Amino acid sequence: MEMEKRISLELRNKTPAEVAELVVDNCRSSDGEVEGLSDDYKELEFLSMVNVGLTSLAKLPSLPKLLKLEISDNMIVGGLDQLSEKCPNLTYLNLSGNKIKELSTVKPLKNLKNLKSLDLYSCEITTLEDYRESVFELLPQVTFLDGYDHEDNEVPDSEADDDDNEGLDSEADDDDEHTAGPTRDGDDDDEDDEGSEGEEVGLSYLMKDGIQDEEDDDDYVEEEEEEDGVGVQGEKRKRDAEDEGDDSDGDDD
Repeated sequence: MEMEKRISLELRNKTPAEVAELVVDNCRSSDGEVEGLSDDYKELEFLSMVNVGLTSLAKLPSLPKLLKLEISDNMIVGGLDQLSEKCPNLTYLNLSGNKIKELSTVKPLKNLKNLKSLDLYSCEITTLEDYRESVFELLPQVTFLDGYDHEDNEVPDSEADDDDNEGLDSEADDDDEHTAGPTRDGDDDDEDDEGSEGEEVGLSYLMKDGIQDEEDDDDYVEEEEEEDGVGVQGEKRKRDAEDEGDDSDGDDD
């Protein structure tokens, strides 16, 4: 895909002035020049054009807010003076895998006063004797060359990574709070369990009382039936006695 068309697709309904990051890796420049970019990309802070066939930066537009530029795996041999003119605030520049052979080629980068990190890995310049010492001497503002400083200490995490770590710390704090939370919830669960047991005990007790009441009612009914039976028998005996008395009176007559 041609670079200009790729950039148009990457806009995604935004205007050039709204774009802060632009990645167009592995597309194709038809003539080895930057295509599809203009001064309208005035808010651009990160630009990546890896493996797009660049041979020159002459048509790079003015990008005053650009901080990071990735142009590795191209065929750039020189013309780096364009960077200080077009992107004066660069802090990170990746030129790895290009055709840079001499120290004189990178000398114009001295004008990038804010440049802190420079990558020239896989360029022929890295085969020069005392390559690292020479570049650090030539570009005193550069802190990291190919990922390491003067004393071969690896580049630390970026500020963005530090922000991520702070976010992780915040998440960890949240996790601690959440860890403490279940303990309180557990107490509530215990109380709920106790309440449930109390309810079960109370229900069992009420059911037992209900059963006992039913038994008592049955006993009461049986007692009433017995009393009724005794009363009936008493009435019968009384009538029998009266009948016998009547018979005795009749005999006397």
